[in-house]
Parts: sequence; structure tokens; C-alpha cells
Amino acid sequence: MQKKENLPTKLCPACNRPFSWRKKWEKNWEHVVYCSEACRRSGKRQKTSPDPE
Repeated sequence: MQKKENLPTKLCPACNRPFSWRKKWEKNWEHVVYCSEACRRSGKRQKTSPDPE
């Protein structure tokens, strides 16, 4: 078992917070982008909104 400080981390593009590897992401860690479902939803909304120019 690894200690928490030795787990790989990524930076969430929606909230800009670091998040650590989780057991449920073991098989697809390279495809995990967001730290939570809420960030995934808000991240998609930010990308699809038109520019206010």
C-alpha cells in the first residue's frame, strides 16, 4: 500500500485544484481529467459558452 503523499496527482482544469489518484480510477487514470462530477459539468459548460465580445 502506498502512502497518500506518494500517489500521482493531476490539476483539475475546472477548479485549478490538485487531486490524487483514487482506486476507482485505477484502470483509466490516464483518461481522468476532472476531480469531480461537478467540475466535469462546469468545465464542459465553460468550453461551450460563446465569447461575450
